[in-house]
Amino acid sequence: MEFYHANTVIDFLQIEVVPTDDGEARLELCVDSRHANLYSMAHGGVLTTMADTAMGAKCLALNKRVVTISLTIEFMHAVMTDTPRVFTEATVLHDGRKTMVCECKILDAKGKLYAKASATFFVTGSFNN
Repeated sequence: MEFYHANTVIDFLQIEVVPTDDGEARLELCVDSRHANLYSMAHGGVLTTMADTAMGAKCLALNKRVVTISLTIEFMHAVMTDTPRVFTEATVLHDGRKTMVCECKILDAKGKLYAKASATFFVTGSFNN
């Protein structure tokens, strides 16, 4: 939880950090006009920030400090300002000594997929050093 709140952009964007049953956390957002582009839909950068942060936190849960090398995101549906809350679901695909690969889905409570991201991270060390 500390990791998320140390990342001031999460607080600035008013993205909520919600603990999960497995002892980790997910990011949640109710999109409003502060997050929207001129078409009343969530700006892609907001959703990309959510995904990048969720994947980085998933790496940190494995005691790895990481920085993003590359990130790709595909948007399936627009997250409009009247869309119910959306949340992240991140997964580690590769846990290496020097790199990690993750993916992240952005969904709503009904399971509708709005975006899917994948990223490669460089491991800079462990949380303890």
